[in-house]
Amino acid sequence: MMYYSRLKMASVVAVCLLGVVLCLPNALRQPSAALPWRQIHLGLDLRGGSYLLMQVDMPSITSDRLQTLADGTRQALLGAGLGYRDIATSAQAGTVTFTPRDPSETEADLKALRAMPTAVPGEFSVDRRPDGSIAITLSPTAMHERAREAVTQSIEIVRRRIDATGAVDPEITRQGDDRIVVELPGISDPEHVKRLLGTTAKMTFHMVQDNALGTVAGPGVTLLPMVNAPDQKLPILDHVEVDGSDLTNAGAAIDQQTGEWAVNFSFDSVGARAFAATTQANIGHRFAIVLDNKVVQAPVIRSAITGGNGQIVGGFDAQSATDLALLLRAGALPAPLSVIEQRSIGPSLGADSIRAGALSLGAGFVLVIAFMGLFYGRFGWYANVALLANLVLMAALLSLFQATLTLPGMAGMLLTLGMAVDANILINERIREEVGRGRTALAAMQAGFERATSTIVDSNATALLAHVMLFVFGTGPVRGFALTITIGIVTTLFTTLLLSRMLMVRWYARTRPTVLPV
Repeated sequence: MMYYSRLKMASVVAVCLLGVVLCLPNALRQPSAALPWRQIHLGLDLRGGSYLLMQVDMPSITSDRLQTLADGTRQALLGAGLGYRDIATSAQAGTVTFTPRDPSETEADLKALRAMPTAVPGEFSVDRRPDGSIAITLSPTAMHERAREAVTQSIEIVRRRIDATGAVDPEITRQGDDRIVVELPGISDPEHVKRLLGTTAKMTFHMVQDNALGTVAGPGVTLLPMVNAPDQKLPILDHVEVDGSDLTNAGAAIDQQTGEWAVNFSFDSVGARAFAATTQANIGHRFAIVLDNKVVQAPVIRSAITGGNGQIVGGFDAQSATDLALLLRAGALPAPLSVIEQRSIGPSLGADSIRAGALSLGAGFVLVIAFMGLFYGRFGWYANVALLANLVLMAALLSLFQATLTLPGMAGMLLTLGMAVDANILINERIREEVGRGRTALAAMQAGFERATSTIVDSNATALLAHVMLFVFGTGPVRGFALTITIGIVTTLFTTLLLSRMLMVRWYARTRPTVLPV
């Protein structure tokens, strides 16, 4: 306890010097792009930026599932050689209804529909109504679970889209059952990001109905507008021939034949097989590329496309082609997102917050140093050296992990300084008690260290567990506060139990005093 080998002392000093080196990127410019340069990022409240609160359109999730279920109903009945009449969906009731072609086929219809695959167990029920129709009803529990999964999926897709824009350290969290909070430090005008997030980017491939009569869509057909000519509508079959979720890559490029901007895409093996089979079976027919219920283009299939690659053209410029490729690569949102709240924090307000936080941190640090030096003399100044090293190591670890520092985080650093001093106070008070009992200087230091260590470890361990739970289950400012406290507890144990003790032990070994300065 009272002996420090040269290796142990060298290790403690080396850790402190490493902390200083890791802090340097926060004060110096990066000399070379090839040199790792990890810095602490400033959060929205310090750097300024934008805050977006977005809501997931839950009714559209039910509507999309009903549309898919209606299409599956048609396929199941036709595959079993059965017919149907007046098939319809009701988003409010969560049902798909139809009338059997012949009442004698009702039992066969029920058997075929109950054999349809479900996304989750008990997703829907199939029942016969008193009027002779058949209703497929979605389970509220299953739809609630699907909605929760949709929000989780939306968060991941939003993160991929924002990361592709180059935004530094965005904060994306869930709020409630259907809301997503997006914080964008350093971005004061988020209009471009809003456009990217507000686009569902759901791309599907459908056949166009041949010889459509009039402007009224028949069963299984929807009139969809053209992107470049909204007044012109095409009769699109509801059945999805190829799903855009099978895309593996997309990129903006200039078409070599026309010189216009286009978006090239490629499918995975499943999508490539479906694309090849569809184009091979429908040569001479129009094939529509639909993006968010609008027809981008509907060319005539001239030959089978078996390579799994395709191209979208349609009056793109460089920015729109790049954005569409980004959206397709990131994946389609399971439901539209709408911005219901937006706030912007200017850089001047962020600078004021930094000054206020730095002032409070500096004032607190000075007061703590003065208190320790005044009440505990030499040992108090050793504790102050350890306190400075503690602050440096905290900044070093935050830099190493490129953490985001917020105002609550700065409050956590200030609180950590107080907690670190508590540990040194325990040691010094224990030593005072032993001196008061008449022990020699060496025995008093030995007993003080031994009795205070267990108390320090126990108190910091419980605080560490509590703040780890805050970080795991908390969001936003709570996580920032918990992160700095958690790191601070680790550095406090190092500086208190190793650094400050080493300084005190080396002083005693060099001077061999008969009276301790406490």
